[in-house]
Amino acid sequence: MNLDSNIPEGPLAEKWSNHKFNMQLVNPANRRKYNVIVVGSGLAGGAAAASLAEQGYNVSCFCYQDSPRRAHSIAAQGGINAAKNYQNDGDSVRRLFYDTVKGGDYRAREANVYRLAEVSSDIIDQCVAQGVPFAREYGGMLANRSFGGAQVSRTFYARGQTGQQLLLGAYAALSKQIGLGKVKMYNRHEMLDVVKVDGHAKGVIVRNMVTGEVSRHAADAVVMATGGYGNVFFLSTNAQGCNVTAAYRAYKRGAGFANPCYTQIHPTCIPVHGDQQSKLTLMSESLRNDGRVWAPMCKDVAQQIREGKLDPNAVAEDDRDYFLERKYPSFGNLAPRDISSRAAKETCDEGRGIAASGLGVFLDFRDAIKRDGRKAIEERYGNLFDMYNCITGADPYSTPMMIFPAVHYTMGGLWVDYNLQSSIPGMFVGGEANFSDHGANRLGASALMQGLADGYFVLPYTVGNYLAAQGISKAGTVTTEHPAFAEVESDVKSRIDALLSVNGTESPRSFHKRIGQIIWDKCGMARDKEGLLGAIKDIQDLRKEFWSNVRVVGDAHSLNPELERAGRVADFIEFGELMCRDALMREESCGGHFRVEHQTSEGEAKRNDDQFTFVGVWEYQGDDVDPALHKEPLIYEEVKLATRSYK
Repeated sequence: MNLDSNIPEGPLAEKWSNHKFNMQLVNPANRRKYNVIVVGSGLAGGAAAASLAEQGYNVSCFCYQDSPRRAHSIAAQGGINAAKNYQNDGDSVRRLFYDTVKGGDYRAREANVYRLAEVSSDIIDQCVAQGVPFAREYGGMLANRSFGGAQVSRTFYARGQTGQQLLLGAYAALSKQIGLGKVKMYNRHEMLDVVKVDGHAKGVIVRNMVTGEVSRHAADAVVMATGGYGNVFFLSTNAQGCNVTAAYRAYKRGAGFANPCYTQIHPTCIPVHGDQQSKLTLMSESLRNDGRVWAPMCKDVAQQIREGKLDPNAVAEDDRDYFLERKYPSFGNLAPRDISSRAAKETCDEGRGIAASGLGVFLDFRDAIKRDGRKAIEERYGNLFDMYNCITGADPYSTPMMIFPAVHYTMGGLWVDYNLQSSIPGMFVGGEANFSDHGANRLGASALMQGLADGYFVLPYTVGNYLAAQGISKAGTVTTEHPAFAEVESDVKSRIDALLSVNGTESPRSFHKRIGQIIWDKCGMARDKEGLLGAIKDIQDLRKEFWSNVRVVGDAHSLNPELERAGRVADFIEFGELMCRDALMREESCGGHFRVEHQTSEGEAKRNDDQFTFVGVWEYQGDDVDPALHKEPLIYEEVKLATRSYK
């Protein structure tokens, strides 16, 4: 597998501008001769489809939702980072770059991260031009607030609905191109495989989720923007439909999968409240600007709260442990997500959890309300407080929120080079579906930044560069009549038939819960060699059981949510094993990957830079055959490797 990162030569601050100048271009009159497929219509996919169509390419965009507006990007709450330095508090492109590399525990590619920081300001200008209603100061300037892992205020926001407003901006741009006929939108279509011709990605096989029809679609290039794989845990903050299938199908066709064990646990989510729950709810990281995280000092006090015998407001100040402020005084409640999540887990492991299950700590706004007044807190977080009240029945203005860490984001993804091209030529990957920018831990408010950076400002250049290099003579020459399409379509239909023919006794949802429990227990917030070896065996056994006992009701020729779930769960089971293999291989702790064998005397993550300063990229070798590991060395020229400290 070729892992040439294609990082441009020259100083870090000039790489992207020089690279743009040196790229090959497609004449505007020739762009209409090229077809590009975009899979996914969230921030990365929607922005890429709209931008490529605006340039003149013919775009086919696929999403499994009933509208691009339903993409999971809409769920992002807190904000989007950009190095505008409107607060004049010392921010800069270089500081955003450094914070992101450090936040990722020095496991990201320098050049990609610098480009992300560099284009961040352009994103804000683009979105303001689209009419995104960012919060503003009294004088009309765009407002900022702080997020974890930074000591400056660089996060732009639209109350607690930032993802929704950004997605509506991208959707408006996409809708314009749909209206002009430059984008053909395929709602309720799920990509089930990628088609390669002469080693290059030239199309996809999709299933119409309403009629069941399986169809072929050809193009000159394919862009994957299909999100992350957090639902391998079953319970996560992701929408139920989020899945790994598109990325995993690409992996099985030859795309390298990078760092699958890098998963993010978000510290502020509403705790699990029952075994029939289908997803978890995020409480925005922005709440930690004013909310203070605490748990009782004493186990007995925690037990009284769990049993409903003690009002948390009655706990004396001296009996409260503001553990993030105590352990990380420089950053306090805005310590990065991986560190904050582990601190909450440790507190609950000590028996000081306050939820009925024992898995929960408090996020308290008492002091902020006393300092700034209820009206100010309502203006900042009103919709988030309303959401919490609707779900829990508790009033966060008068009693502390209960929170506990939950799966939220995945830093691993399909391997891409500097051009966001995967190891399959002609297949590009944007947003959360790729691995490129966040290393082993993503800082808050950086997901929206990456998705829009990739979609608006990177892919429109790099896809065009690839098409120009292929030559105008090849534009549109591959059609769905090519034998490769028939072969892959046959594979897809055979797999659907296989799922329907098992006719066992256990539902796909039940198998999903079981794989999720294995991954959460053995490859969640804390991992160790014994647990990971056991998880791999358990997953292999579960896979055999799935294919001998899953029951998929209905048929393949109509709307069938159970068939959709079964296919996704089958991929989650296989992918879960890949995650555990990656976690087992990486004998260190870094970011969201915490191996209990590798920690400092204070319980912090302990990296092994001598042996593991690389991207671990896995290559599919066949069913029931161990995947091959490839390594892309991470070379740091601008940032000095150091022990990450937020104290």
